[in-house]
Amino acid sequence: MTIPDGKPHAHDDAEAADLHVRQDGPDDAPALLLIHGSASSTRSWDPLVPLLTGSHRVIRIDLLGHGRSAKPEDRGYAVPDQARRVGAALDRLGVGHAVVVGHSSGGAVATALAERRPDLVTALALIGTGPGMDAYIAPRVDIEPSQWPHLTDERLRLFAGSAFSRPGYEIPQEFLDDVRAMTFHTLTASMRGTLAYLEERPLPDRLAPLGTPLLVIFGEEDRRWRPSSAADYRAVPGARIEMLPGVGHSPMLEDPPRTAATLLAFTTTHAARTD
Repeated sequence: MTIPDGKPHAHDDAEAADLHVRQDGPDDAPALLLIHGSASSTRSWDPLVPLLTGSHRVIRIDLLGHGRSAKPEDRGYAVPDQARRVGAALDRLGVGHAVVVGHSSGGAVATALAERRPDLVTALALIGTGPGMDAYIAPRVDIEPSQWPHLTDERLRLFAGSAFSRPGYEIPQEFLDDVRAMTFHTLTASMRGTLAYLEERPLPDRLAPLGTPLLVIFGEEDRRWRPSSAADYRAVPGARIEMLPGVGHSPMLEDPPRTAATLLAFTTTHAARTD
């Protein structure tokens, strides 16, 4: 049952048209939605998708301001607004139920979607998503607006470095290109939106009353969010927490096979066929 004001309105549908959507796998398979994190795009899931399409209709969406989606300067990038647009995009695709996976700040959007559309979200998986801002440990990297158009790859690697911890892992050029493709406004506004959402109420407190099945995947070497903070999600009844050794904040890139195996063990239990 849709919560009050949960159904899409005309302006939701129009904004959904501004989002870039990719689909892989059989149309009649259970829907699996992947939501990327800040300064990323659908391409952050590329190594994982081939491991999921044998049993799922995999849907990826570039959030507003990211990837190939629109990057307006005159619209808010608050997490609930991003979730509303994602829900409207799924409505346009005719998806009635989906397991939703969010990476990092994409997990906040996934949580907001579950809050807004409990009818739509069959189950939820959060990858490297901190439960609240007190768990954030990444070093601060200051970038001035005037510097943004001229950032070198070296500077961007410094900015993105805490997202990866596996020894010898080289940050893909595609990741740097996705960061550079953003405007300074869309980057900072998106980050402020995540900060506000987490400061308003920690994710475990939001998820506990929903009854949505929850999987939390954390790399034991995460350098963005304190790995031990994954235990905070035990406040959510029935939550399953998986700690992956040898990887950091982005296990779907650092170790796709292990991440896929963990996800599939969860989704096979909770996936529902598309209406």
